[in-house]
Amino acid sequence: MNLKHRLSASVDATVLVAAQTAVSDGRAANVSAWVNQALHRQAEHDARMRALDEFLSAYESAYGAITEDEIRGATRRARARAHVVRARAAQATPKRRRRAGAR
Repeated sequence: MNLKHRLSASVDATVLVAAQTAVSDGRAANVSAWVNQALHRQAEHDARMRALDEFLSAYESAYGAITEDEIRGATRRARARAHVVRARAAQATPKRRRRAGAR
């Protein structure tokens, strides 16, 4: 059973505009649904951060504190293995295509 509870919250105007835009674009059924989805994402994020904190505490208890040098080394290795993905260049708009073809 999925119980819902009414709440009252104050939000920044820009966030409310984003919610209303999501509704008008069809990305959310209504503002309440949009807020509910955001709260779910935040709860999941918080749970992942708690799990990461627990992992790091356990790791450091077993192997000692992670040093700045180790972090820099891990960052270098990760960047060396990374594949850069870039979006394709924006295609010419129809207006630009017409101009190019009219020349």
